[in-house]
Amino acid sequence: MESRSPKHSSNPLKVGVYDCEIHLKFRLIEEQGVLGDREHLLETLLDAFACGADEYLEQVEVQVEAQEVSEVEASPQMRRQLIRLRNSDLF
Repeated sequence: MESRSPKHSSNPLKVGVYDCEIHLKFRLIEEQGVLGDREHLLETLLDAFACGADEYLEQVEVQVEAQEVSEVEASPQMRRQLIRLRNSDLF
């Protein structure tokens, strides 16, 4: 018996371009040496926040905003990626 799966779903996903803004404020127990390297600090903070609150991390404030914007506001690289996604079998 041959099974057939449709290449495109009956409800295709819509993709768009979004401006996202995140404001995080939290307290963290961490080594002091980490605070000197901005790249490493950002990576450490995001990893800690992604793992969730525990005895080393305390969330103080979290604000998230996302707003869809016109595709023409995106960079040419992003617009090309949108075209690739829309032309792929995933959508």
